[in-house]
Amino acid sequence: MEQFIEWITQPWPWWVAGPLIGLTVPVLLIIGNKTFGISSSLRHVCAACVPANIPFFSYNWKKEIWNLMFVFGILIGGLIATVFLSNPDAIVVAEATQQDLAALGITDYSKLMPAEIFNWENLFTAKGLVFFVIGGFLVGFGTRYAGGCTSGHAIMGISSLQWPSVVATIFFMAGGFVMTHLFLGPLMAWIGF
Repeated sequence: MEQFIEWITQPWPWWVAGPLIGLTVPVLLIIGNKTFGISSSLRHVCAACVPANIPFFSYNWKKEIWNLMFVFGILIGGLIATVFLSNPDAIVVAEATQQDLAALGITDYSKLMPAEIFNWENLFTAKGLVFFVIGGFLVGFGTRYAGGCTSGHAIMGISSLQWPSVVATIFFMAGGFVMTHLFLGPLMAWIGF
């Protein structure tokens, strides 16, 4: 059992993790003609919890309860992995990436997310406003505008040969590159990082 725990806490290579993620698509299609996506679960939660007669939320959300259970399973799995299966070793970050991040003021690699940005102290500061509130709004807006999230388009949409998903994924990637290489440095300097 100890060897299994040691094995499962190590980072999995792309050639194991990638196919496992990819296999969710045919499994979902075969067992019930279901499509994979995470952002749709937020709509289902709102439809279940918002009693208003908003047309976007007026549908039979109970038919999609499997999607809510899937997302709940992801949350529980993440919690179990974080609490019981976390790897105590330092996260390996390439030297060139460390130099780029150090120029932005990020030097702590002890957790999965940079502690200099993602901590409770930053929540009610300019950093928190930019990264959590405005960033979260932009992600939500982009997800709705694109008709789905990155997992839905890149994993499900492309594998089922949907042209709009190919286009959306190209723009997700392009937007990430532009943000990282053009806007992240000035944004972090602007908010006083």
